[in-house]
Amino acid sequence: MMRNIGLLALPAAAVVLYGNAALAQVPPAIAAPGETSVATYHAEGAQIYECKAGSDGRLSWAFREPIATLLLDNKTVGRHYAGPTWESVDGSAVVGKAVGSAPGRTENDIPWLKLDVVSRRGSGALADVVTVQRINTQGGAAQGACDRSGAFRSVPYSADYVFLRKGG
Repeated sequence: MMRNIGLLALPAAAVVLYGNAALAQVPPAIAAPGETSVATYHAEGAQIYECKAGSDGRLSWAFREPIATLLLDNKTVGRHYAGPTWESVDGSAVVGKAVGSAPGRTENDIPWLKLDVVSRRGSGALADVVTVQRINTQGGAAQGACDRSGAFRSVPYSADYVFLRKGG
């Protein structure tokens, strides 16, 4: 689902090279200069929201957790869940903390993110990952009012997760 674009169209964005040499435009807010892609997995799943009262007492949808399957060439290679955590079928896993954000393409799309890895386990595919980028999001944004505290809403989404390590 990567979009090929010409180099001349990238004046203010970083260019990220993927395994198949497809180019994607990454907004500066989530760029990771000096880092190299370890893997890019496509995710299909849902963003889970809970209806909660804010400090003003009004009810609104609050993000709770993601639940997604990670895919490579249409084969399951892992899962994504609360933490946020990405876990490979080889047992390696990383937990991230959001440090950058860029808007999704439409109001229905969750933002693109840059997440720093704050913990890890295992010695597999994700062992050297220091940054995770969420790009090419589709869907996932909670729309509409909630009227009952404690209610849940599951909103389907897809995204690409780019796993990066330090250096070239």
